[in-house]
Amino acid sequence: MRPRDLESWLRWQESLHPRDIELGLERLRPVYSRLPGLAVTSRVISVAGTNGKGTCVAVIEAVAIASGLRVATYTSPHLYRYNERIRIDGQPVDDDRLVGAFEAVERARRGTPLTYFEFGTLAALEIFAAESPDLVVLEVGMGGRLDAVNIVDADVAVITSIGLDHQAWLGFDRESIANEKAGILRSKRAVVIGDPDPPETLLSRAGALGAPVYSYQEQWWIEPHADVWHLSGVVGGIDSLPYGSLRGVLIRNAGCALQALALIDSDMLASEAGVRRAIHQLELPGRMQIVPGDVEWIVDLAHNPEGAGALAAILASRTSAGTSRAVFGMLADKDIGGVVKELASVVDEWFLSGIQDGRGASVDEVAAQVAAAGGRRIEACDTVEQACRRAASASTVGDRVIAFGSFHIVGPALEWLAVYSPASGRGGDQPG
Repeated sequence: MRPRDLESWLRWQESLHPRDIELGLERLRPVYSRLPGLAVTSRVISVAGTNGKGTCVAVIEAVAIASGLRVATYTSPHLYRYNERIRIDGQPVDDDRLVGAFEAVERARRGTPLTYFEFGTLAALEIFAAESPDLVVLEVGMGGRLDAVNIVDADVAVITSIGLDHQAWLGFDRESIANEKAGILRSKRAVVIGDPDPPETLLSRAGALGAPVYSYQEQWWIEPHADVWHLSGVVGGIDSLPYGSLRGVLIRNAGCALQALALIDSDMLASEAGVRRAIHQLELPGRMQIVPGDVEWIVDLAHNPEGAGALAAILASRTSAGTSRAVFGMLADKDIGGVVKELASVVDEWFLSGIQDGRGASVDEVAAQVAAAGGRRIEACDTVEQACRRAASASTVGDRVIAFGSFHIVGPALEWLAVYSPASGRGGDQPG
């Protein structure tokens, strides 16, 4: 008997495939061919990268909506509710629409085993086909070449950064990982690159495809100032942009987004006031998010060494005379030790939580790796909420708490801080 409500559908999907992750498009193509395709008038931007995808997608979405486009967005995972993954004009679709899409995918599936992520990706595309948006923005879950999102040909590809993550699936060096991410490129179609030192495999792949390359510090540039930043590029630029929620490397990800939009439509940045307003109003939950107060909280989704290094740079720029405490936890297949090494010198005390998920690391596993990587004053907690409460209780005026790691840590931390109020929903997978 098929599920009837969203919660039941999500539970059922988790049991549909024996693996949480199985890369490859062979199983998906015949299923997708039995679903309605995207409207020929819909332009598509696909965003891949080790870090920065979420920020890039959020900026594309906000600026495109401000420019009057109808925008469909697919991201993963989610902080609170599964509905966050599939948005029309910035608003998550409702449960009934999701259930309808799941039913359509199930009819088209005809017994083909799909992972949780694949099922959701096809559901998103079914919804977008019905909505006929002007712009579709797709965030790659893992890698690129074999990711479910890559079943769609992008008009513009974005690769925000190349770092070491998901090595078991993507390769153990930047060249191999870049080659996987380059799989989203298409012949003669532009690619925007945000990595300041892109591996040769990425550039070679673009050259072989005749894909025009727009690289950071080669075809476009960022000039930061105290209160504003400037973007210049061969396809579009704009001065005096506000920082808003953008901090550190997030500015570069925003630059990727604006360059991609300029390539989709050369007039996209023409309304400079609209672009500035969209960025000023942009909210980026869990992405170098600062919650001010007597005890400052910094909440970030850093879950690999590159992301942790960017977070460390933000902490260094915001020196604190008080004690710095961390609320932390990660998935077991991540480089926990590499992340901790980036931050061990600036964190005085660690409040750890395990993750109750098939890929989650137990609190004992996390504690062992934190200690091995140089972390000191470690306290194991039963839940994220307990870790937040204990970190807050130990802190006094002038101290700060850094809550970071997996989505399974950041979402509950933001909920505990009451700065983001979710409706009920499941905690999702974390492919990227």
